[in-house]
Amino acid sequence: MQLDTNLTASVSAGNYTADSDAASREKQRYAQYRVIRRNGAVVSFEPGKIAVAVTKAFLAINGGQGAASARVREMVETLTQAVVNALMRRQPNGGTFHIEDIQDQVELSLMRSGAHEVARAYVLYREERARERARNREAQAAATSQPAINVIDAGQRRPLEMERLTALIKDSCEGLGRAVDAGLILQMTLKDLYDGVPMDEVRKCTILAARSLIEKDPAYSYVTARTATQ
Repeated sequence: MQLDTNLTASVSAGNYTADSDAASREKQRYAQYRVIRRNGAVVSFEPGKIAVAVTKAFLAINGGQGAASARVREMVETLTQAVVNALMRRQPNGGTFHIEDIQDQVELSLMRSGAHEVARAYVLYREERARERARNREAQAAATSQPAINVIDAGQRRPLEMERLTALIKDSCEGLGRAVDAGLILQMTLKDLYDGVPMDEVRKCTILAARSLIEKDPAYSYVTARTATQ
């Protein structure tokens, strides 16, 4: 029995060392690559983020229990590795990928695997995110092009803090899904503001903007409730 125990421990230790060495080599391999985000920032290449994106696409079709499926987990792992291999074949000695190139490769891998419904969900998600970014840019452009807005806060006149207002709206929309558009709420809020508006009215305008969108999606009702309590 003691011999068996020692043999098992030795094999386990050997496997652990082999796995650890393989993981270390993979980490060094990925360290040669960077990703350019849409805002121009350059970040580390992390295959784990590809796996998360692929998993979300499967969840959109299979529901929350899909993540626990051994079949789904295996497919996510296989597809992620296929995406990584395809990207690295283009630049075997290291380099930089644009985020759009990575997403294109994810879409292509899903189609090639036969997961057409999942690929469609992924395409729709990308399109919705693109529309959301466009609306956010429009809202920001509107905010910078319109005359500066001053608010009255505690009896003092000061410039409206756009970052603070944007953060308030985004926090209120957190976790409510892609149907709730923080950029659209911001854009509608700014339309109702005027120079010298009381700070309390700014919050009310935000609530009214979200409330006007409830017919579009009931989730906006949660935005109004959250905004009122912040």
